[in-house]
Amino acid sequence: MRWLALLVVALLAAFLASGCGGDDGGESAATEWAGDVCSAITSWSESISSTAASLSGGNLNEDSVKDAVDDLASATNDFIDDVRGLGTPDTEAGEQAREALDQFADDVDESLSTVQKTVDDAEGLAGVAEAVTAVSAAISALGAQLSSTFAELEQLDAGGELEAAFKEADSCDELESGG
Repeated sequence: MRWLALLVVALLAAFLASGCGGDDGGESAATEWAGDVCSAITSWSESISSTAASLSGGNLNEDSVKDAVDDLASATNDFIDDVRGLGTPDTEAGEQAREALDQFADDVDESLSTVQKTVDDAEGLAGVAEAVTAVSAAISALGAQLSSTFAELEQLDAGGELEAAFKEADSCDELESGG
């Protein structure tokens, strides 16, 4: 289960490779938006890491898996609320960027529902193993979805406005140093 924590690091690395992190420039509305995106991802990633750590212990049972998924659900719901509350960045492709992040939030919400159902249905040792596998698969899929979302943002950002905003946002520096 230690690989779950490595998966979180890979998720962050994929995000960072998409253009987040860099020098500290002037604050613009787009930079504030990018900073809010990075802050939401940082908080959520820390929660995913915590969940992965709790699932890598040797004494897993139905209650411990359900507790871990409850913690993940709470953090994920906060993340979804944060992303949906971001609004539209002040860039040429701002509307499309907001739509891409909203779609990512929808995908995250759907993945969370699937994991919660699997965990709720878990019974006995076999059920716990199936639930842990479901959580692991969901984390992996979310990492791929996050990477895909940022690839889409890069394609929308022909003028480089979003990339510059991510490089200028202080919280993206923190995400980069944490990854």
